[in-house]
Amino acid sequence: MDSTTSPLIFSLLAFASIFLLFFGIDRILGSQKAAIDSRLDQYASRDGIAAQAEAITAQQEATRGLNKMLNTGGAAKQLAVELQRADLKLTPSEYILVNIASVLIGFLIALFLGRGNIIFGLIGGVIGFYLPRFYLRRLQAQRLAAFNNQLGDMLILLSNSLRSGYSLLQSIETVSKDMPAPMSVEFIRVVREIGLGLTIEEALGHLLQRIQSEDLDMVITAINIQHEVGGNLSEILDTIAETIRERVRIKGQIRALTSQQRLSGNVVSVLPLLLGVFMFVFNPAYLDRMFQQTCGIAMLVTGGITILLGYFAIRKITDIEV
Repeated sequence: MDSTTSPLIFSLLAFASIFLLFFGIDRILGSQKAAIDSRLDQYASRDGIAAQAEAITAQQEATRGLNKMLNTGGAAKQLAVELQRADLKLTPSEYILVNIASVLIGFLIALFLGRGNIIFGLIGGVIGFYLPRFYLRRLQAQRLAAFNNQLGDMLILLSNSLRSGYSLLQSIETVSKDMPAPMSVEFIRVVREIGLGLTIEEALGHLLQRIQSEDLDMVITAINIQHEVGGNLSEILDTIAETIRERVRIKGQIRALTSQQRLSGNVVSVLPLLLGVFMFVFNPAYLDRMFQQTCGIAMLVTGGITILLGYFAIRKITDIEV
């Protein structure tokens, strides 16, 4: 990279990444307050409404064009569902802006560590592109695991409410009030959708779209069948709860038995990468020839592919279905 243009490029990329990062943080912190204030302005007369509405409009202008572009296809809807599954308070356009900022920051950091090597900058940009997606998938997995762990207790509470004489809707409201998050959050959404005019089947179908759980699918299928043909729903839910509790217990035992193998796979996969970065930062001349010759680049690519194959093979072996 030319010495006269590199400071200008660094400055522009640093400005863009920092601006997008803080803009995304501001949107996350201010989105809920702005929505509440906007609704209050519609139904109440308050001082400074015009000025506040202009400020909210100006804040939303930056993402309005991006929202229009996203709404032309189904990508925005799918991304919105993914954000709901992670319970991440972001709109699709805000998530994309955060993703762009992550790419720029990763590019700058890798470019700085690689002493201006554009290849390292591109690798850092790719890592920055996938980091928000990895974080989103991790939040989804944690929330799904927490939901599945609470599913047995939810079924017991739902069954006891039905036995005490409550209707199905009243039992669902009891679950939304008495269960902890994320169970309560999801059933509050179900109650709100039913209050807006949806049927119980439709609201539970939306719940299944947000929570991709096989156990929940079994529960909702049982409720829908009972609603059509009749029967004792509380006994059905008790049977399903017992099955789910046993499955959760067996999954916990399998996870404990395979924890050492999963940890070994993570260490074996990450250790070569960390060692290569350490050697490049503190002794770059030692690895320069690997990037200057075709044979060295081929060896690096082959090594990266085999590490990934080994990692996924270990994960596949330790992923035992119950």
